[in-house]
Amino acid sequence: MIDLYYWPTPNGHKITIFLEEIGLPYTINPVNIGAGEQFKPEFLKISPNNRMPAIVDHEPADGSAPISVFESGAILLYLAEKTGKLIPQDLRQRTKVLEWLFWQMAGLGPMAGQNHHFSAYAPEKIEYAINRYVNETGRLYAVLNKQLADKEFVAGDYSIADIAAYPWIVPHERQSQNLEDFPHLKRWFETIKARPATIRAYEKAEALKTQALDPDKSRDLLFNQSAKTIQP
Repeated sequence: MIDLYYWPTPNGHKITIFLEEIGLPYTINPVNIGAGEQFKPEFLKISPNNRMPAIVDHEPADGSAPISVFESGAILLYLAEKTGKLIPQDLRQRTKVLEWLFWQMAGLGPMAGQNHHFSAYAPEKIEYAINRYVNETGRLYAVLNKQLADKEFVAGDYSIADIAAYPWIVPHERQSQNLEDFPHLKRWFETIKARPATIRAYEKAEALKTQALDPDKSRDLLFNQSAKTIQP
């Protein structure tokens, strides 16, 4: 069983998408970042950077005590290696997947995040900052679009590289990006959006948002639930 400490953000969605894809049983433990729950001492024990998502695996591969993992990229890699799914075993293909996983972690996620911050949340609208991060987000979209020109998925077969990138493309309108400008990326985006596991993951996100507004509603959808096993 995996305990997932989660809130419906792009980084959080990565883990629910993966878990839904592989059918590994998990329980969602909401970490309401709007209420500052990421700073609670009990959460900091498993995520010292005060960020979700984080997981606790109660059945690690070594058969020893439960293990905690923080940072979404590390969690994806840990779970892929644990299950042997959504990561190639071939050296060259595996390397490609890891390249694009770290590309997302180092580039697309941070740049799109700064885009969101300066465009929507900063108390002062700083034109230079907005333009910088909107333009850099667009450049990264173009990189991904080019990579997808002759591939169905980022590194060939569907993998954790796709799962890492997809949630950061979902808010493309907030990032001042038009998917019509990136036709290969748009085709890829629509393909992943339609996958049953992706649909279930985002349904759980909506249920959690509802539950946050009304604690008595949608609780059964969020607690002590197991993902259904499906074929990736």
